[in-house]
Amino acid sequence: MVMTLIDDPYTPEQLQELRMNTLIVRPLVDQLYDPNDVSLVYSLLVNRMEFLREQSYQGHLQTVNMTRAALCELAACRILRRFDEDNPGSGGLLLLANILVAGFEPFQNAPEEVLWQRPSAMQWPVQNRGGYERKLTALEVAIISESKTFLSCTACQKVIDAVYVGHVIYTPLSFVDILPDHYKHRPISLYDPRKAPLLNQYRLIVPRLRSMIEACQFVTLLALYVLTMVYRQDLEVTIFEVIFCAYASGWILEEFAAIIEHGWHVHTQNLWSFLDLAFICIYCTYFVLRLFTLVTTQPLLGQSALHVLSVAAPILLPRLAFNLMPDNMLFISLRAMMRDFTVLTILAVWYSAGFFLSMKWLLSIGGSDIDLSSATIAKWMLWIWFGLDGTGIERSVDFHALLGPALMVAFAFLGNTLFLTILVAMLTNTFSKLAANSHAEVQFRRAVLTFEGVKSDAIFAYWPPFNILALLILLPLKFILTPRQFHRVNVAATRILNAPLLLLISAYERYQYLNESQPHRPWKCSLPSLWNFTGFFPHGDIHAVFDVEPPSDILQGIEVPGSLRVGITGDMTVGEITTFSSSESEFTGIYDKLYDQIEKAIFVA
Repeated sequence: MVMTLIDDPYTPEQLQELRMNTLIVRPLVDQLYDPNDVSLVYSLLVNRMEFLREQSYQGHLQTVNMTRAALCELAACRILRRFDEDNPGSGGLLLLANILVAGFEPFQNAPEEVLWQRPSAMQWPVQNRGGYERKLTALEVAIISESKTFLSCTACQKVIDAVYVGHVIYTPLSFVDILPDHYKHRPISLYDPRKAPLLNQYRLIVPRLRSMIEACQFVTLLALYVLTMVYRQDLEVTIFEVIFCAYASGWILEEFAAIIEHGWHVHTQNLWSFLDLAFICIYCTYFVLRLFTLVTTQPLLGQSALHVLSVAAPILLPRLAFNLMPDNMLFISLRAMMRDFTVLTILAVWYSAGFFLSMKWLLSIGGSDIDLSSATIAKWMLWIWFGLDGTGIERSVDFHALLGPALMVAFAFLGNTLFLTILVAMLTNTFSKLAANSHAEVQFRRAVLTFEGVKSDAIFAYWPPFNILALLILLPLKFILTPRQFHRVNVAATRILNAPLLLLISAYERYQYLNESQPHRPWKCSLPSLWNFTGFFPHGDIHAVFDVEPPSDILQGIEVPGSLRVGITGDMTVGEITTFSSSESEFTGIYDKLYDQIEKAIFVA
C-alpha cells in the first residue's frame, strides 16, 4: 500500500504539510486503523526497517525508499495517537503499553504456505522462553530503525515515561541471557504498590531505579580505581587492587550481559558505550600483564600493567559525567561526532600509509647511507599532520633530491589543510543537525535508556562482584534443578542479597502512593507546617491547579462557537485546501485565545 502511494521522493517535512496530509497520510491512516489490532504500529515500523535496508543497495530507488520509510514512521505516529485519543485513562495507557512493549514475531499469523517457504535468517541463537522466542517489541524496532520522530511523539513518550518510573511493568524479551530464569512470564500490567510483596525483586529492573543502581556501581568502581592507583606497588598486590579486580570483573560481566541481551546495535545507542568498550580493553590488557607479573615476578611487567591501567583515567572520569547528564546535548552530539572523527581518522591513516611506503622505498633504493627508522618517518609525518614541526620537510631531501620534498609537501597540503578542513566541516554539520532536532534526539536517548533499563537476565539482580559468584554457583544448578526450583532459588538469593534496598524501595513507593491518594487540603499556617518542604519551587500551586481535572458538567457545558469550527472536509478541492493552508495562521491565534478563556472560565467557576 505504501509503495503504491509513494512513487516520488519527498522530505519528511513535505509529508507533514497540509496538502500531503490530506491526500496521502490521513487516508492511509483511516484505512489501516483498526481498534482491535495492536500489531499495526509494529508492522509499520518493520516495513520502515525494510525500506531503509532496500535504500542502501537499490540506488535507483534510494530517495523513494527513504520517503516510504518516513511515511511508515509518520503513519505509525498517527495510528498510535489515535489509539491514545480513543482510549483515555489507565485502560488506554495499558493498551498503548501492549502496542509498544508486547512481543510480536515477523511470521506471526502467516499462512501455512508462507511458513513452509520461511527462509533461515542469520541471527543470534535464541534461548527457550516458553513460546516467546524470536519476538520483538515495537519499541525495540523503533530504536533499531532510529525512528526518532515516532519515539518523540506524545503517545509514545507517555508509555516510555510510565515504563521508566515503573508504573507499567512487563517481562522483557531478549535474545541471550547469561543466567536465564524464564519460569514466569508476567503480562503487561499497571503496578500497584499495595498488592506488591514487601520484597519485590522485580523493582530492581525498573529503569529509573536501575539507572540509580548503575550510577552507584560506577561510582564504586571509580573510587576503587583511584585507591588502587594511589596505593599501587609494582610486584606486590595491595588489598585495594584485589577488591578493584574483583569488582571490575563483575562490572565487565554485567556489561557483557547488557551487550548480548539486545544486541550490539541497540547497546551502542547508549552515549557511553564506546567508553565502556575502551575501559574493557584496557582492563583486560592490565589483568593479563598483572597475572604474568605474579607468575614471573618481573618488575618490568608489573610496571607495564600499572602503566596500562593508568590510561583508564581519561575514560572513567568523563564516563561519570555521561551517567549524570545523559540528556545533555553536548554529550549527545559528542557521541555522533566521535563516530565521524573515527571514520575520517581511519581514512586518513589509510591515505598516509601510501606516503609512508613511498618514502621508505625511496630511502632503500640506490643504497643510501642514511639510516632512518620507520618510527622516525612516522613521527615526522605525524608532526606535519598536526602542524607542530617541519623537520620532515627539511629532511625530505634525504629520501630523494626531487621526489622527497614533493611527497612531503603534498602530504602536508593534503593532510594538514584538506583533511582537517573536511573534519571541521563534518563535525560542524553533525552538530548543527543534532541541535536543530534536539528534542527528538533527547527523547530518543531517553527511550534507549528506558528500553535497556528493563533487564531480562537474572545476572543483573546481583551486584558486582556477587554476580560472578551467582554465575559460578547458579548456572550449574540450572542444569540440575527444574525450572520452578531454580526460580525459587534465584528469587531467594536475590531477595537476601538486596533485602535492604528492596525494603527501602517498597517503603518509598507505599509512602508516595499514600501521599498521592490523599485529597489536597488547604494550607494552614501552623508551626509544624512551616517545616514541611515539598520542593524548592515556591509557586508550585500554579502548576498543581492544572493537574486537577475540571468537573464533567462544566466541560459538557462548554461549546465552541460555530464560527470557529473551521476544518477541511472531504469535498474540498485542492485549490480550496491551498487557500485554507494560506489562511491557517489566522485561526491559530483564535484557538489559543479560546483555550485560555476556557481555562479561566473553568477555574473561576
